[in-house]
Amino acid sequence: MKSGLSLLFFLLILFAVSAQETLKLEDMYTHGTYAAKAYGPVRWMKDNTGYSTLEENPEFGGNDIIRYEARSGKRSVLVSAEQLIPTGASAPLSIRNYEWSLDNSKLLLFTNTRKVWRYHTRGDYWVLDLASGTLTQLGKSMEPSTLMFAKFSPDASRVGYVSKNNIYVDDLESGRTTQITFDGNANIINGTFDWVYEEELSCRDGFRWSPDGERIAYWQSNTKNIGTFYMINNVDSIYSKPLPLPYPKVGTKNSEVKVGVVSARGGTTQWFAIPGDPTSNYLARMDFIPDSDEVMIQQLNRRQNSNTVWIGNTKSMALHTIFTDKDDAWLDIHDNIMWLENGKYFTWTSEKDGWLHLYKVSRDGKQWRTITQGNLDVVRINCIEPKGGYVYYIASPDNYTQRYLYRSKIDGNSAPERVSPNDQLGQHAYQISADAQYAIHTFQNTTTPQIMSLINLQRHKPIRILEDNAALANKMNALGLTPKEFIKIDIGEVVLDAWMIKPANFKPENKYPILFYVYGEPAGSTVQDAWQGGDLWHHYLAQQGYVVVSIDNRGTKTPRGRDWRKSIYGQIGILAAHDQAAAAQQLFKTYPFIDTDKVGMWGWSGGGQMTMNCLFRYPEIYKSGLAVAFVADQRLYDNIYQERYMGLLEDNEANYIAGSPITHAKNLKGNLMIIHGTADDNVHYQSFERLTNELIKHNKMFDMMSYPMRSHRINERENTTLHLRKTMAKYWKRVMD
Repeated sequence: MKSGLSLLFFLLILFAVSAQETLKLEDMYTHGTYAAKAYGPVRWMKDNTGYSTLEENPEFGGNDIIRYEARSGKRSVLVSAEQLIPTGASAPLSIRNYEWSLDNSKLLLFTNTRKVWRYHTRGDYWVLDLASGTLTQLGKSMEPSTLMFAKFSPDASRVGYVSKNNIYVDDLESGRTTQITFDGNANIINGTFDWVYEEELSCRDGFRWSPDGERIAYWQSNTKNIGTFYMINNVDSIYSKPLPLPYPKVGTKNSEVKVGVVSARGGTTQWFAIPGDPTSNYLARMDFIPDSDEVMIQQLNRRQNSNTVWIGNTKSMALHTIFTDKDDAWLDIHDNIMWLENGKYFTWTSEKDGWLHLYKVSRDGKQWRTITQGNLDVVRINCIEPKGGYVYYIASPDNYTQRYLYRSKIDGNSAPERVSPNDQLGQHAYQISADAQYAIHTFQNTTTPQIMSLINLQRHKPIRILEDNAALANKMNALGLTPKEFIKIDIGEVVLDAWMIKPANFKPENKYPILFYVYGEPAGSTVQDAWQGGDLWHHYLAQQGYVVVSIDNRGTKTPRGRDWRKSIYGQIGILAAHDQAAAAQQLFKTYPFIDTDKVGMWGWSGGGQMTMNCLFRYPEIYKSGLAVAFVADQRLYDNIYQERYMGLLEDNEANYIAGSPITHAKNLKGNLMIIHGTADDNVHYQSFERLTNELIKHNKMFDMMSYPMRSHRINERENTTLHLRKTMAKYWKRVMD
C-alpha cells in the first residue's frame, strides 16, 4: 500500500512537470500565442457621461462605433459599419483612427494609412456628418494615402490637412478645397517636420487652427542646410537604389525652421521674427492660447539648456518674452500646458527645484506656484480639472519601478494624495474624462497582463471590467516561469534598481551563466514592474539555463529626481559603463551561484552601444556581448539627441570619443556578435560598417549578421523577427554553454 502511494505521488509529480510548457520562439514571434488583448481606442464624449469605442460588425465587416454610458453600461450604436461604406464600394472603411468634432456632431476617420518613419501618419481621411449621414472624402483630387494630420476647424465646418508638404482646407458644406501654402517641395516642409524634429522633439502635426477658425499658424522647415545620408536598397531591383535622407548629424547644420500665420481662406503668410539663428535654435512647440489671437512659442537653444517662451500676436505679429527656463544640463519638452482662470495663468513643468513638478504660472511669467509638492517627480499629467480644482498625475516616490495616480490641488495648497489602490502593486495608467468623474483604468505588473476597467475615479471604484486578459494569464501561469525578482544593488556611490530571473529548476548550490540586458541611456529604463509583453525573450533565455539580470544605471529615465537623471550629462557611455561594471561585481559577491567565467551582455540601440562599451572597457568582467542596431561612434548620430545629453561637439569632443565603443574596439578579448538592419534610418548601418572595419584593423574575431532593408526595429518583411531571435539564441547557446 505504501509503495502504491509512493508510485502515485511520483506519477502526480511527473504529470505536474510534464504539464508545464516550454516557451517556443515560434509561439512568441510568429503565432502570437501570448499576445495581450487591448480595448478601444476609447474617446470620452463631450458630455463626459459616456465614451465611444470600436467593435467589429459581423454583418458588414469593419467596425461599428459604439457609445457606452459610463454609469449604466447602456450600449448604443453611434455609427454603424454600414454607414462607413463609401458610394460604389462593397466594404466599410477600415478605421486606423478616429476623432470627434468638438460638438460630437461629426466624425473624422483615418484610413488606408502608410508609415512615415515610425508611425502611420499618412493616409486618407473621411468625414461622417452624423445628422445627415453623409460620408465625404477629403482631398479627393489628391494622390491616395498622402494626407496627414487632418483636423476640424473649431466649428467643424472645415477640415485642414497636409499633403506633400503643403496645407489645404476643405469646406465641408461646399466641398471646395483651398490650397493654403504653395511652396512645399523636397526641401520646404509646411505643416509637418523633418526627420530629426519628428524623432527627437516628437513634432509631427505642424499646424494649428486659431480659436475663431479664421487663421492657421504653422511651422515651415527648410532642409537645404541638412547633409544627406544615403541608404541603399539592394534587394528590390536588379539595380541598387539610393534612398536619400536629410539627417543632421552631431555638429552639422539643422533645418531653418520658422512659424507663420495665414488666413484659413488663403492668402499671404506672415512670419514671426523670432530672434536667433534659425539653424541653431529649435522651435519645439507652438499653440494658440484659448480664446485669443495669440500663440505661445517655445524656443530651445542649440545646447537645449535654455527654453525661451514667447507670446506672439497673430494679427500684429508682435513678439514678447514671458520667461526663460534654464538648466545646467538639458531641458526636456513637456506637453502639459493648460490655461486657467480665463487665461490669467497656465501650467508649466520644470525641474528647477530638483524634482519634476507642475507649476501654476502667471501670464506674464513673473509669478510661480508649485502645484505638485514634495520630493517626487511627475511622470505624466493625466488630467487638469479646474472646476474640481485638482490635477491628476502619475508618480512613484517610494518605488521607482512602479507607477501610481496621485492628485494635488491646482492652487498648490495640498500634499500629494494617492488615488491608486494600495493593494494593486505595479503600474497604473488612466484615460480620464474631462470632468474627472470616470476613467479607463489599466493595471499591470510583471506577472499581470493589462487589466482594463471603467472606474468611478473619485472613489476609485470599479464599475465594470473591459478586458482582463484572463486567458493570457492562464497560459502564462501554465508555463511555470520563474518570477522576475526586483533587487537593490549598492555600488557605494549609489543604490541601483535591478531585476533578476533565475533559471528553471534553479538550485543555489549550482553555478549558472549570467546574461545582462542593458539600455543605460537617458531616453528609457529597463527595470520596470510592468507586463512588457511578459518579457518572454528573457524568460526564454532563463529557461535555457541562464541567470538574466537588468540594471538601471544612473542617468536612466526613472522618477528619482533631476540629479539622478542628469548625472549622465556629458558622459554617455562612460558613467553608465562604470555603474554597470560596479553593479556586476557587487552581484558576483552577493550571489555565489553566478559563474563569473560565463558573463554576457546584450542590448539594442543605445543598449547595443552600452554593451560594447562594457565589453571593450571591462573585458575582465564581460566575456561575451551581443549588440543590435547600435551607435558605434556618437558623432555619427543625430544632433538633437546626442547634443542634448553630451553638449556640443566643440565643447566636449574628448568625451564624445571616450564614450564611443569604436574607440575601445581594440580591447576586445571575448566573444562579440553585432546585428544591424541596412535600412536603419535612425542608427545608420554606417555604424555597423565602421565598427566592423575597426575590429578587422585590430585582428579581432567576431560574428556579424545584416538584415537587408530592415529598419531600426528589424521587423519588416517575412519571418524577420523569428529569424533574428533564433540567430540571437543560437549565438548565446554557442558562447555561454
